[in-house]
Amino acid sequence: MGLQTCGLNLNNMQKELHPHGTPGFPCAAYKGFYTDKPEQTIPWHWHEELEIAYVKSGSIRFRVPTKSFLLTQGDCIVINSNILHTASAFPKCQLLSLVFHTRLITGTSDSAFATKYLSPLTADTLFDGFLFQKEAHPHQTSSFLQAFEALACDTPGFEFTVRTALSQICYFLYEHFEPKAVPKETGANPDQLRIRIMLKYIHTHFSEPVLLSDIAKAADIGERECLRCFKRNIQLPPMQYLLKYRVMQGAERLLREPEKSISEIALLCGFDSPSHFSKMFRRFYDCSPKEHRNATHITANG
Repeated sequence: MGLQTCGLNLNNMQKELHPHGTPGFPCAAYKGFYTDKPEQTIPWHWHEELEIAYVKSGSIRFRVPTKSFLLTQGDCIVINSNILHTASAFPKCQLLSLVFHTRLITGTSDSAFATKYLSPLTADTLFDGFLFQKEAHPHQTSSFLQAFEALACDTPGFEFTVRTALSQICYFLYEHFEPKAVPKETGANPDQLRIRIMLKYIHTHFSEPVLLSDIAKAADIGERECLRCFKRNIQLPPMQYLLKYRVMQGAERLLREPEKSISEIALLCGFDSPSHFSKMFRRFYDCSPKEHRNATHITANG
């Protein structure tokens, strides 16, 4: 099956749309190298699949709502299904990851594997992310590497190797969290739903004038609760998140739309003036929009 191309395809609710693996084998392996440059930050996103990431070299910080995990070489992290998460290198990192749907292990949703183990585990509110440290969890990191190598190298019978190794990791997590069976109607965490709604509003309306009251109103909450919700979940005030998103959208458009002037891109990304865009761009990227566009163009053309 081999490695798949690493890259996020997000809808305006920050749900990842990129398929991981195939319907017959819903698991994919990825390998990426990241630095602490803003454009190489893995943005906030979520997906139905579980994700296991391993640091081959360097270090990286993963964040989920209310928690932060610093991984160094040899560490491994598991992110639960439907959990918002982001990551940024610290300052460089080579990352290996597997993203897989629970049905890879359970088969059907009414199997014993699903009803007794995986469904209670993924529904457990205490399990958002879990860190396997190389010294404390050598068997789990070894299982990950066994699964990753089998899938990445397309070894004969890799499906059995991957399923067995990931099953062992999931059973360890089940024993650790000891989740209880939950009613089928149990929904997502209200805080996570609010954050997704407010992020959707920001990502849809970032090019327009946006006030804190607009973001709060989108989730039907007050401004103070909006501030608290962002602080609890993504450790960044909503207006600061909006500013960072506008700048990152501007950086992307500078490269994707070379025919547009910097002034045009500034207005398209919600800035009231090109000078304000340039000032904020330099704060995040440590260079001007023009320098960013020219430097990338030179790199791409040798």
